[in-house]
Amino acid sequence: MTVTPRIFLFHATPVAMVPVTDAMRRLWPEAEAVNILDESLSLDRAREVGPLSPGLSERFVALGRQAVSGRADGILITCSAFGPAIRRLSSEIGIPVLMPNEAMFRAAITAGSNIGMVATFAPAVETMEDEFREFAAEVGSPAKLRTIIADGAIEKLRQGNVVDHDARVADAALVLADCDAIMLAHFSTARAAGPVGERVDCAVLTAPGSAVTRMKQLMHRQEH
Repeated sequence: MTVTPRIFLFHATPVAMVPVTDAMRRLWPEAEAVNILDESLSLDRAREVGPLSPGLSERFVALGRQAVSGRADGILITCSAFGPAIRRLSSEIGIPVLMPNEAMFRAAITAGSNIGMVATFAPAVETMEDEFREFAAEVGSPAKLRTIIADGAIEKLRQGNVVDHDARVADAALVLADCDAIMLAHFSTARAAGPVGERVDCAVLTAPGSAVTRMKQLMHRQEH
């Protein structure tokens, strides 16, 4: 009998939910996707200055323990502002925990060494840039990263103005048009991939599809 994998999707903002649940449905329909949302995490992270606080880290890890008690086979994080907490969670539990951008970083480095990234949530940028540098060093890549903030885009998305959000992301991506690949930093920015792709000639990479494919691979390896 085939066992259906149960994958918990961790969200710190509701705007990240649709892109990854769509990717799960499209790329891995046989898996059972379970959503956990705590929007207070992103709201409180936006108010913090500097590194992630111990209090927020503990709250994040507590969600991981909840997933384990809910019989999770794997956890896919959709918020990119909690890197240290994700690493701590991964070290404390015995199931795969996938950082939101690991798979996208891997695809970007394959595309070349001049990589751009469009972000909409500024508190996540420093952590993501650190993670990119660490990943590039780990795999021996000379890739360099340039980041542009699409000002006001995430606020527009939270207000339901998806057209303005996508336009702001596409405008920001034009600054990076000379790159080998452009990453759309967050799960919520994946929806702008079409408008961005219409305005630049390089590869446009999104986190949800890359992450779901990577988690599926990890589960497949465990089964064998």
